[in-house]
Amino acid sequence: EVQLVESGGGLVQPGGPLRLSCAASGFIFSSYLMDWVRQAPGKDLEWVSRISSGGGSTTYADSVKGRFTISRDNAKNTLYLQMNSLKPEDTAVYYCQGATSRGQGTQVTVSS
Repeated sequence: EVQLVESGGGLVQPGGPLRLSCAASGFIFSSYLMDWVRQAPGKDLEWVSRISSGGGSTTYADSVKGRFTISRDNAKNTLYLQMNSLKPEDTAVYYCQGATSRGQGTQVTVSS
């Protein structure tokens, strides 16, 4: 059974950093590209970032480019999202997805 479990969310002040993690199990993690997506209150799901299976290729939504960094550790079956210079508009539930599955999400709230 594919399982994706996000962690690391919380309340952070504008301009602050936060690092999300996603622990994967039940599939060959190193064989799959992975995404981070987010959903703000009252809005549709928004794609945030993608990383290739080996980690050598990454892409970002324009809204987070230059502030967020996606990475992965295939030895630990873990996906990461380093978020810097956070803005109130980054407030959302963040999900990792891959292997046709999505985790339960972790709440990120950016507020003073």
